[in-house]
Amino acid sequence: MAGKPPRRRREKTFGWRVIAAILIPPLLFLARYRIRHPERLPKQGAFVLSPNHYSNLDPVTTGYIVWKLGRVPRFLAKASVFRVPVIGRILRATGQIPVERADRGQGRESLAAAANLVDDGLAVIIYPEGTLTREPDLWPMRGKSGAVRMALEHDVPLIPMAHWGVQQILPRYSKKVSLFPRKTIDAIIGEPVDLDRWRGRPVDAALLAEATEAVMAAITALLEELRGETAPLERWDPARHGQSEVGRFDASPSSGAGE
Repeated sequence: MAGKPPRRRREKTFGWRVIAAILIPPLLFLARYRIRHPERLPKQGAFVLSPNHYSNLDPVTTGYIVWKLGRVPRFLAKASVFRVPVIGRILRATGQIPVERADRGQGRESLAAAANLVDDGLAVIIYPEGTLTREPDLWPMRGKSGAVRMALEHDVPLIPMAHWGVQQILPRYSKKVSLFPRKTIDAIIGEPVDLDRWRGRPVDAALLAEATEAVMAAITALLEELRGETAPLERWDPARHGQSEVGRFDASPSSGAGE
């Protein structure tokens, strides 16, 4: 008997188009978007997209970029945001996934919910840093394993992405949006990270750390290309610098749900 075909969902539903019609005009008012290698984002089928993260506005601008390239953005988002009136309803209606940071069991449940989206052939955006980078010059810091685990366990592409310019609209930790002049956001889509060397092996902490660093290196290389600069040789590790990875002022709705 033939195997069960993969589930498929229509992505750009009427509800999504209504939300896009409301949100996109302000985003275009704030910035122009220049996207390098848009052809690298799969036009159909499941994948995990892993961008860098340095502004609380990142999920909105990244979501627009994914939408512009023909796909529907779905994030793992802080559970607390789901309790905000109106915003929480929008998040639930658009299939975003709540994450309880403090409970590792809840984090696993969130990854399971994201896995359902992957099984449906949809795109999932997971910030591998898990929160805003703590690196002083906004380079990617140490990553968490959620994105890699998802890609390995479900055998889907993991696409790295880098973007630059959002900090000119909303700096890290700031609540003040700069409206004028209109900014430029540059983004670049990378080739899928080659995870073949880790497939078929026991998924343990060492493997996940090694594969996650490969993802962070790919994101960093893309950001170097955008910025025209060279990143520090040593990856910033909040634990080594006495920093909490969940900062007091970090209001970002994103989470890597990493471990």
